[in-house]
Amino acid sequence: MRLILMMAIFLSSLSLNAQETANSRQARQMFDRAYQKVFGQQGSSLHYKVNIIGIYKTEGTFWRKGKHHKFVDEKLSVWNDGVTAYVVEKKKKQVEIYRANSKKLNKHSDSFKFDPDDFYYHVAKESTGYKLTMKAKPRKKGIKEAYIWLSNNYEPQRLRIKMAFIWTTIHISHFHSGDIDENIFVFPRQQYADWKTVDRRNEE
Repeated sequence: MRLILMMAIFLSSLSLNAQETANSRQARQMFDRAYQKVFGQQGSSLHYKVNIIGIYKTEGTFWRKGKHHKFVDEKLSVWNDGVTAYVVEKKKKQVEIYRANSKKLNKHSDSFKFDPDDFYYHVAKESTGYKLTMKAKPRKKGIKEAYIWLSNNYEPQRLRIKMAFIWTTIHISHFHSGDIDENIFVFPRQQYADWKTVDRRNEE
C-alpha cells in the first residue's frame, strides 16, 4: 500500500511537470504582472473582504508602497513606515509600538507569505477576465492551492487560498496601483493621544 502511494505521488508529479507548457508559462507571466501591480515599488491600495470557511469574516482597506504598509479593518489598524510600526487595537483602546521588521507583526499582516516558484500554474479565460490556478509543488509548506481571478488588465478581483485543510476567500475591490501618497503611512499620534500606549520595541 505504501509503495502504491509513493508511485501515485511520483506519477502525479510527472503529470504536473508535463504541464510546463505554453499555458503554464502564460499563467506565470500573468501572475507576475498582477503581483507587480500589488507589490511593486509604485505602491497600491485595495479594499478586501475575508471569509475563512464561513467562521471568521472581516473586511478593511490596505495600502502598500516599498517597505511601508498600512491597513485598517474592523478590529485594528496598522501603520508601518519602514522603521516603526503602530498597531491600534480598537476594542482595547490601545496602541502597541513595534520595530518595523518585528516578527511579532506577522500575526497582524502578511499572513500568506510564499515563494512564487513553489507552484505550478494554469490559466483559463473567463467572461470577466482570467482564472489562475496555482498548485504547490511536492513537499512545499504553506499554501497548498490557490485560485486567483484577474480582470482583463490583470488586476486582482478574488482569491481562494488553501492552507492545510482550510480555505480562505478574499474579495478585492477599489484596487488602485501607483500614485500612493507616502503621508498615508505616517501614524496620526494626535488622534490616539489619550489611548494606552505599550512600547514593545525592546522585547525581542
